[in-house]
Parts: sequence; structure tokens; C-alpha cells
Amino acid sequence: MKSESSRISSKNGETLEEPDKMPPYSWNQEQMLEMITKGQIAVRDNWVEEGLSKLVDEIMEDYKRHDKIGRLEGKDLPSKQVVIEVLEDLLAVIFPGYLGKEDVDRSNVRYFTGSTLHSIYLRLTGEVDKSLKYVCRKVRECPEDVCRRRAEQVVKDLLEKIPEIRALLSGDIQAAYDRDPAAKSTDEVVLSYPCVLAIATYRIAHELYVRGVPLVPRIINEYAHSQTGIDIHPGARIGKSFFIDHGTGVVIGETTEIGDNVKIYQGVTLGALSFPKDDKAQIVRGRKRHPTVGNNVVIYSGATILGGETTIGDDAVIGGNAWITSSIPPGTKVIVAPPQLRYRNNKKTRNYRLTADYSI
Repeated sequence: MKSESSRISSKNGETLEEPDKMPPYSWNQEQMLEMITKGQIAVRDNWVEEGLSKLVDEIMEDYKRHDKIGRLEGKDLPSKQVVIEVLEDLLAVIFPGYLGKEDVDRSNVRYFTGSTLHSIYLRLTGEVDKSLKYVCRKVRECPEDVCRRRAEQVVKDLLEKIPEIRALLSGDIQAAYDRDPAAKSTDEVVLSYPCVLAIATYRIAHELYVRGVPLVPRIINEYAHSQTGIDIHPGARIGKSFFIDHGTGVVIGETTEIGDNVKIYQGVTLGALSFPKDDKAQIVRGRKRHPTVGNNVVIYSGATILGGETTIGDDAVIGGNAWITSSIPPGTKVIVAPPQLRYRNNKKTRNYRLTADYSI
């Protein structure tokens, strides 16, 4: 049987068969030229009028077969694009002069802040309203204005939290500058460090999460995840002066609790140990699944800490690549035993034991 990729349309609309062979793993220029020259059989002239209509019919049928990846029944869902645009405007208000497209200084900052917040209030209220209605449709139909009134209250609460969020972020940025000798200024931290975007986005999304807003907090945080490689669930609870150095590959789960003055490096996972299931083999939700990290803790790159009952005590240091599934007492250093390296040449093999300690 010929594969779909081996068929070409002739000029009169007939389907011709090419030799059925697998494409190369890597194209070289000669192979590409051969493919170009033998693919010169033209698409029939009336394909747009006839063939395209047939294709649309096929896609309509596919919409019915795979309805889980489409949403066509007319019920509102929040717009991912609008939510991200609102997030960017919120970040511009939180970091005036650093983020955003407009030039802001002391002469126009009041006008900029007022007009931007007004726009955010209107747009975000609409998206939160749609998110709340999404829940209502799944449980029971609510009176028409209930979700709208709740959305207005939630967005008002979020906007009124901006001074508190900025105070927390100020501490986070100072922590990055104080704990990273490569940082030349706090300006550099704000403008270039991925942890700033990830943590700021988390602190915004968390305020929506704790008020029971579905969908929107995850859209916000997954956007930051895609931009930074740092995955912080909006349900996590994170204290003051939090710093993620480098950041790529960091995962912080929904029920994680992190104290004040904590520093973690790239590749750290604060995750779930297992997922308990009910008598119907469905995952039990709503339990604490992720660890608790105390104050003044340092967690080095590649460490994995799992489980809702796992607690890392205050002032503990977790070395790189450690795998932890039980609690660590306060003040403890956890270091993986140095591995043995083997070097081989034509004459002999030598074994070396790493003796260097971690820089902690």
C-alpha cells in the first residue's frame, strides 16, 4: 500500500504514485534537487474551487470525530491571547519604565497607570467572567449576573494587591542581586533574569488562584513557563526574597510551600511522590502532594524533592542531584557521594575519586 506522502496530483487531477520509500533521515542538496524536479507535476487548475470545498467537508467531519480539541458549541471560554495581553500590561504597571511598549517617566506615569489599570479591569473582568461561567456550566446554571459580579470583585481585589505584589517582587529582585555575583545591577536583574518574569507572573496568578478562578491562572503561568523554562504552579505558596538562579527546568508543584529567603538552582523539582487513586482508579485531587521548604534553604541544581509529607527544615542545604523523599532536619547539609571517574587510554585505565566539595 502506498503512503500518502508518495502520491502526487497530475495536471488533470489524477493521482500518480511515486516509489514508496521512506524519506531520508537527513536531506542533502542532491536529494532536495531531485525532489524539486520530480515534483513539477502541477496542481489541477480548479482545485481551489472544487478540491478545497471537499477538504473543508472532510475537516467538518473531523471536527465531529475529534471534538475534544475544538470548542464549537458556542459557550464562552477565556481567550488565551487576551489573558496574555492583560498580563503584559499588568507587568508594565508593576515594572514601569522597564517593561511595556510605552515610554514612562514621572511626568506621565499617573496617566499611564490609571488608563492601563482601567483597561486591565475591563478586559480581565471579561475573561474571569467567562472562566467562572465555565465552572457554572459544569455544575449547575447560575443566575446570569452572578459570575459577572464575582469577576468584578476578583479583579478589583487583584488590582488592589499590586502594591503588596510590588513589595514582594522588590525583595525577590534584591535577593537575586545579593546572591548572584554575576549580577551587575538590579536593572540587569529586572531586564534580563528569567526568574523575574516567572516569579512576577506567579505572584499575579496566585492572587487569582486563591480566589477560585479557574483556567486564567494556568494560562498566565504556562505563558511564563514557555518564556522562561520555569514552571511554577499558581497554587504554590512562596514567601519573601525568593531567588531562582539560572532557572531552566525548575518545576514547583501546586501544593508546594516555600518559606522566606530561599534560593534554588536550575533543574530543581519540587514534585509529587505518587498520585493516590480512589476505588474507581481516578486520581484523588485536593490533597497536599508536594514538599514544604523552610526558611533560608538552598537547593542546588538537579535536586529532586518529592512528596506532600516531605519537609526541608530551615537553613538546610540540598546538594546537586540529590533525590529526597523524606524530611530533612533544620541546618542539615545533604550531599551526594562523589562519583568515581574512569579515564582510559591505550596503555592503561585509571580510576579517580572526585574529592571536591560543593560550594555551599
